[in-house]
Amino acid sequence: MQSPDFPLTRNDTLARWRQFLPAVPRYAAMRNHVGERHDHVSRLSAAFRFGLISPEEIVRETLETHSFESAGKWLQEVCWRSYWRAWLRRRPQIWTDWRRRVRHLESTLPEEVLGRATAVAEGRSGVAVMDHFARELRETGYLHNHARMWWAAFWTHTERLPWELGAAFFFRHLLDADPASNTLSWRWVAGRQTAGKSYLVRRSNVEKYAAAELLADTRGLERIDDSVAAAAELGDDSAIPPTEPEDFPTELPTPAGRLGIWLHADDGLIEDSPLAPCRPVAVAAFLCPAAFAAYGLSGLRSAAIQTALSDTAARAARHCQCPSVIASANGTAKAIASWAHEHQLQTVAAMAPGIGPVQDALPAIRAALASHGIGLFLCQRPWDQQMNAMATAGFFPFWNQATRFLQKHFARLP
Repeated sequence: MQSPDFPLTRNDTLARWRQFLPAVPRYAAMRNHVGERHDHVSRLSAAFRFGLISPEEIVRETLETHSFESAGKWLQEVCWRSYWRAWLRRRPQIWTDWRRRVRHLESTLPEEVLGRATAVAEGRSGVAVMDHFARELRETGYLHNHARMWWAAFWTHTERLPWELGAAFFFRHLLDADPASNTLSWRWVAGRQTAGKSYLVRRSNVEKYAAAELLADTRGLERIDDSVAAAAELGDDSAIPPTEPEDFPTELPTPAGRLGIWLHADDGLIEDSPLAPCRPVAVAAFLCPAAFAAYGLSGLRSAAIQTALSDTAARAARHCQCPSVIASANGTAKAIASWAHEHQLQTVAAMAPGIGPVQDALPAIRAALASHGIGLFLCQRPWDQQMNAMATAGFFPFWNQATRFLQKHFARLP
């Protein structure tokens, strides 16, 4: 199986983006076609995930090169990730409940169900094309988005396996695994996200969009015949009420005393962020092997996080003209506090993380810093502030507002 490459540094990301930019107008027509090389999509999803390139950059350069009409589908897909993050930000309990549910299922399901889940995840379901996708994910850390939808529907509605465990499988292996996009996309496939809507894998759709080499082995295709496709009965919890999330400023006030910047995997572009004007005395990033193990992250996924964070730390140090460190510590909160105390910091600043593992660690980090009399200041990008304000309902009302915003602030004048 040929493994496509996925940039995990800023320089490689920009090179890939410049290569893909001329193809943006073809994206709408070709994006659903799934082959072994993935030439019709950008393969920038991991770079997006780690913030090695910002949505503002993508949108601005897209609309400097192409019309909004020709690039509309591409821009919509860029905004989906921002929408998912903003939507989950108003409903953080969905992330917490999913984590709790995974632990419960893994400890209580009958052995035969867990055994079947393992077989399907290892590419031993008996449906050759789906088994190809399972192996591709494990071997490369990537799946085309259309293949993700097919496979998630196969897992949930054909195999009748819990969607939460399928989402955990993706979260462990996808290089671009984003808590919001992954969790909410699986909920949508399962029919939990939008009332009355679920996604079914159909043989006719697979045969229309999958390349011939993926269908050379036809074993098991009868299991996804259109005539047998049916949604699993999972209930509906689409009407989860939102909460008003904590808001963060879009600029850092002049700090009193010595400042340090803490870097994390949710935002890797400090030099083009509200923290860019800062003059910290040190910057640092921390890897947590214990957290990697707790989530069961694959070796590829763990290595991707380390590569992206290392690149982020090196660029931040050059921009800020100060020392940087990337350290491995199982007690992240304690390690951050020790680093800040060692550098005699009065304030640690960071970009506000999205809902997920980094956000989950914030209370312990705040407490550890406070024990040394050190404050933690978080800020957000103006883009995120704007997206958060618009993501109060479904995607298409959001997209209507986003369209006006993008055309006003980014589109070329006639």
